[in-house]
This record gives sequence, structure tokens and C-alpha cells, in this order.
Amino acid sequence: MNTTKTTHLSLGSNLGDKLNNLQDAVFAIQQAAGEVVKISPVYQSSSWGFEAEDFFNICITIQTVLLPEALLDVLLKIETNLGRIRFQAEGYEPRKIDIDILYYEKETLFNDDLVIPHPQLPFRRFVLKPLADIAPQFYHPVLLKDSRNLLQECKDTGKLKKTSYRLFKDRNELFAHTNFIAIEGNIGAGKTTLANKIAEDFNGKLVLERFADNPFLPKFYEDQARYAFPLEMSFLADRYQQFTDDTSQYDLFKSFMVSDYDIYKSLIFAQVTLQKEEFSLYRKLFNLMYKEVKKPKIYIYLYQSTDRLLENIKKRGRDYEQNIEPQYLENINSGYFDFIKSYPEQNNLVIDLGEMDFVQNADDYETLVDKILKFAVQLPF
Repeated sequence: MNTTKTTHLSLGSNLGDKLNNLQDAVFAIQQAAGEVVKISPVYQSSSWGFEAEDFFNICITIQTVLLPEALLDVLLKIETNLGRIRFQAEGYEPRKIDIDILYYEKETLFNDDLVIPHPQLPFRRFVLKPLADIAPQFYHPVLLKDSRNLLQECKDTGKLKKTSYRLFKDRNELFAHTNFIAIEGNIGAGKTTLANKIAEDFNGKLVLERFADNPFLPKFYEDQARYAFPLEMSFLADRYQQFTDDTSQYDLFKSFMVSDYDIYKSLIFAQVTLQKEEFSLYRKLFNLMYKEVKKPKIYIYLYQSTDRLLENIKKRGRDYEQNIEPQYLENINSGYFDFIKSYPEQNNLVIDLGEMDFVQNADDYETLVDKILKFAVQLPF
């Protein structure tokens, strides 16, 4: 039976989306190499040994059953899968991702393919600093000095700055750290379906809008002018009550919350449907309520063309929705975009669904999840 070994790795990137390059590498290491047990803060450093863009650097600690050479093979495959291109010319070069084995337990190894401890470790401050964050008292088996002492003695004078970013060992942990995600979209965009799938796959508490029992909704689609105000007022009261109840009560067995609406949608729909005087009165009441409700950490808007929305509405077969006018849907889309522009401080992510079908196509669903996670990891926490 193989026993796990404590191994320290260094990761760096200075090409493309550097932060997500590191996060993708951590995810891949967690899946293929071993359990990630510690992740350092993310540091920005000047390129070492050549002129290029600054690097983002981290160190991680893993528990692995792989022997050093096998671990190296896995890490090299991860680099290749993530787009690392190794040039034949000698010397240092920019790279999308670079993963080095620093220590493997307290073992020493020297062969043509791998040297442990890493021979450049004592000379690289951008490695020693994040290493000291996660393994301050780990002793170099040859130099017999711990990470803090090596850092103090390091002569490297390159720029090194701690960033406000943090990385996560897997996708579940990253979703958990979002705390609260609101998924919005026009009628028929698929927001409820996506919220359900994310909650199920990543252990989220699901907050769904209740609307089917609203007695004014079928009447509104038959006579908008007459029933718009009572409809919007009843929606606002229901949403406020439900949203306040659901988002203020955490589920100890769930990692985060994901909803298929944000209460601000009440104002967006009201602005489209109400007369000027009605909307003025409505907005006064809404503003009082909006101050009290929980705001999402990430606000996602699923954009879909009007033609696709009408197709989706027809497929789901709700009788009272079948006569929705295209212009009404276009006005709703415009209202959402006006809202997003009005709140630039909010973490807004607009996803154009185009021809994607994330219900039937697993790859499309993975594409959406990847977009959300790549956005989430770039938010300072």
C-alpha cells in the first residue's frame, strides 16, 4: 500500500490570464497528482533571468502517493494540457504555466530529469516568500535551514508584491467562497435551469422565484394596461418576503447560495410595464425595500436573442406565455442592460448564450461553469 508523501510545489505564470492559469493548474494537480492541502497567497514578481511580463507566483503543499519521477510526469502533462510550450533555445522564457517540485518529503534526488530539492530554491525570493507562508519551518535537507532563514539570506532583489487574490483547491471550494450568486435573464433564458444544475453539482442552497401561483400573471398577458400595476406590486411583495427569508437563513449543510433571480428585476419589469405615474409610486416603495435585501457577490446575466427566447418559451409550453410580444422581450433585455450599466461596482458577468444548449449539451454546461469560475477567481476576497 502506497503511503502519502508531503510535497511542496512552486507555480508561476506570465502569459495570458495569469491568475486563471494558476487556478487551472491547481485544479488539475488536485485531480491528477494529489490532495492540495495548502495554497499560498498570490504574489506578483518581476521576471527572473530575462525581460518579460511580471509573473504571478504561488506555492502549494500536496499529499501524493506518486513517486518523484511519476509526479514529475504528471506535472509535465498538466503543463502541456494547459498550453505550456517549451522552446528549444537555452535560457529562460515566458511561460503560460510553470510547475516545479521544490521538496519531496526530506528526500534528495539527483538525476538527468529531476533534482530535489530544487537547485534554484535558495536564490529565488519569489519562491521562498510564498513557501515561507505555507511551510515556514520546513528544513532544507541539505542546507539545514528552514524557509524563513533561507528567505532572510536570499540575495534576490527582484520586485515581489503580495496581491489580494486567493486560489482554491477545487471548483467546489471556489463556488463556496462566492457566498451568493444571482443568475438573471429574460423570460425563457434558462436561469432557473442553470441555477438548479449549479446548486446540485456544487452543493449550493437553491433560492427559486415563486411566480406560477400569481393570480395576476395570466390576466396581465391578456390585458397588460389593466393588470400591470397589481401584478408588479404583488410580485414585489412576494419577492421581497421570499428573498429576505431565503437569503437571511443559511443552510449549514450547503456551501453557498444560488438564486434564479435578483430582487432588482422587479424594478426592471415595472419600468417596462407601468405607466409613468405608476412607476414613480412603485419606485419609491421599491427603493425602501432594496436597501434591506442581501446583494449577490456575483450577478450573472444570461443574454439570449429574442428569437431563441421565443423558441424556449414555446418549448416549455406555459399557456399564458405563448402570446408574449417580441418587443416586450427586447424591452426587458434593454432594462437589464441599463441596470448593469448603472451598477458598475457590482460584480456583473454577462454571458451571451448564442447557440449554446447547456441543458442537452454537457460541454456547453461546462463552458458556462468555466466562465463563472474564471470570473469569480479574479474577484479580490
